[in-house]
Amino acid sequence: MVGKFKVNTSKRNELIDITNDINAIVKESDVKEGFCLVYCPHTTAGITINEGADPDVKSDILMQLSKVVPEDKGFKHSEGNSDAHIKSSIIGASEIVVVNDGKLVLGTWQKIFFAEFDGPRNRKVVVKVIGD
Repeated sequence: MVGKFKVNTSKRNELIDITNDINAIVKESDVKEGFCLVYCPHTTAGITINEGADPDVKSDILMQLSKVVPEDKGFKHSEGNSDAHIKSSIIGASEIVVVNDGKLVLGTWQKIFFAEFDGPRNRKVVVKVIGD
């Protein structure tokens, strides 16, 4: 089963918890045992899994990425968003999560995040649930 949903971002750089949206697609799929692929079809955004309980973790991740890849460093790409392309490559475009008993297998504190690096924008996420 393939599911899709939209993510509307409000900042240039942000992490948005999309775990509930993905859980809904997994539930709708009726897959009890398998895998869930979460994919971002954008070159300036990504998907990551990390702690979702403390919002400072999201802030720290974004702060450090901006230190490693500053927005204005004289990049050659003419659109002015090279930092977003690089951050997207660092984070990655997808994550795979095990599905067990019809539920995502995530750690106690883990959430799945849409990582925006060139917002605000209207984005989409594609989810493929594979299994029995």
